[in-house]
Amino acid sequence: MSSTSFSRRSFTCAAVAVALALPFTGALAAPFSSERIAVRTEGAGPDVVLVPGLNSSPRAWASTVAALPGYRYHLVHIAGFAGKPVGGNKEGRVAAPVAEEIARYIRESGLRQPAVIGHSLGGTIGMMLASRHPDALSRLMVVDMVPYLGVMFAGPGATAEKVEAVADGFAARMRAASPEQRAKGASDTIKGMVNTEAMRPGAIEDSQASDPDLGGRAYRELIVTNLIPELANIKVPVTVLYVQPKNLPVPAAQFDAGYRAAYAPVRNLQLTRIEDSAHFIMWDQPQRFQNEMKTFLGTR
Repeated sequence: MSSTSFSRRSFTCAAVAVALALPFTGALAAPFSSERIAVRTEGAGPDVVLVPGLNSSPRAWASTVAALPGYRYHLVHIAGFAGKPVGGNKEGRVAAPVAEEIARYIRESGLRQPAVIGHSLGGTIGMMLASRHPDALSRLMVVDMVPYLGVMFAGPGATAEKVEAVADGFAARMRAASPEQRAKGASDTIKGMVNTEAMRPGAIEDSQASDPDLGGRAYRELIVTNLIPELANIKVPVTVLYVQPKNLPVPAAQFDAGYRAAYAPVRNLQLTRIEDSAHFIMWDQPQRFQNEMKTFLGTR
């Protein structure tokens, strides 16, 4: 090696070392920071944002993420649920401001219209995101959630006042429950929402580690929020997977018609009933859910 080439290499190395030692004065993108959500990424490939439900955590998606590689998953954890400090969700509404934070995350992280999948409360958040920020995502999957839960609690044709009264009653009972009552309530609720016994302990743990006041406020918000008038704003394809609760003794055709009517304003809609499953479809019918998700993501 010539002395000239050695000198050039030495100079280059020295220049790099000096540059690394000097303070950077340019503009590096700051890591996303939020008091309402935390987001963890896994994998590589097209972007998919996963939003869990009420009193849930990203563990709801763990088996699905493991079974479907080839994507960069953005796993949302809502502050106050499943052991996460309540942070900015300490007061007021939950779903609507979280939807805004996810829109900000997509924008500030430079994601280009990711697919969004939301379960339960996460489905409501997904609908808010798609209707209020229609250019932020490429498509939406809603897992077992209707755009207006109030009719299921207060009955078809119920006034907004009646729905609010019913929601207030549910929220008050949740707030007034003792720790023992909350523990039993979480266990009983999860038994009705998860048929697969092996998956219940994790869901119960997440529920019991969630802030009870936050859970009550989020539940009330779910009941009173009517997103049907906003669905016409959604420009992206929407896939809805749903189950009929075992304790809802109405004919299947009538239940299906109710879902079709609720989602009628969506222009590009795929509605799919999932049999032999409770609320956590991804756990009770994992292969079916994964196949539906492959179809959903494959049509991007």
